[in-house]
Amino acid sequence: MNYEVLYRELMASEKQLADSAGQVQKACKAAVKDTEKGDLKDLSRQLQAALDSAKSQIAAIESLQAALDGFDTAAYFESGDFTSQMLEYAREKGVDVAGENPVFEMFPYKVRVDAAGQEVYLNRKKISSVRPSSVISQVATEQQRLNKASFNAQAFAAELESGYDLAVLKKGGSRRNPVILLNNIYKMMVPMARSKKEYDIMAFAFDIARLYNSGTRTSKSGRAFVLGTSRDGKTGIRILDANGHEQFVSTLKFFDPEEE
Repeated sequence: MNYEVLYRELMASEKQLADSAGQVQKACKAAVKDTEKGDLKDLSRQLQAALDSAKSQIAAIESLQAALDGFDTAAYFESGDFTSQMLEYAREKGVDVAGENPVFEMFPYKVRVDAAGQEVYLNRKKISSVRPSSVISQVATEQQRLNKASFNAQAFAAELESGYDLAVLKKGGSRRNPVILLNNIYKMMVPMARSKKEYDIMAFAFDIARLYNSGTRTSKSGRAFVLGTSRDGKTGIRILDANGHEQFVSTLKFFDPEEE
């Protein structure tokens, strides 16, 4: 199954519907003028024209309904056709995809395909569309919006620094300037569950990616920091570098450059 086949069928019938609706409106306007003028002969012709166009409208509506009834949305999702076509459009659009069915990462978003409910979720937001190309277009639009948003690397580095220092205090120990997992720093920065809904781990990963790509490696306080990379999917946070390549950043360390 392919939504694009249904799309072409629907578009043809919708054009017929729109054209016939326009003809009905045109005939009705002419009929009103004929009534004002008393031109009953032309009024009869316009009424017949309106009737013929109305029949064409009904035929178009019936054709639309038949096409809809013939498209098994449940089977479209359950067969995997929707998902495979969505991934194909993602490749065509240049949208990076990781993960596997039913949850995919289209950085910095999670896209979940709910086959049972015949729905798609972009993070927690439901996308009201069963057209794969439309879903990917919405994802790409959201990505562009985020990438265009302003970002203050120094301000974010300062927030990371505060989270790092809190994580160091919580960890304890005598080691100076320890390496801390970014996941633990995130927990320090966003300690409350309701805050995690507003600033989830994917939003954090997106900010980490922008900081990583900015080249900034010194905080306002003068301390330098190092973002450690790792291929460990359990502790590493997946980001895309400036070239769109996948990287996993897992740790952070702040230190005084003069002491190292």
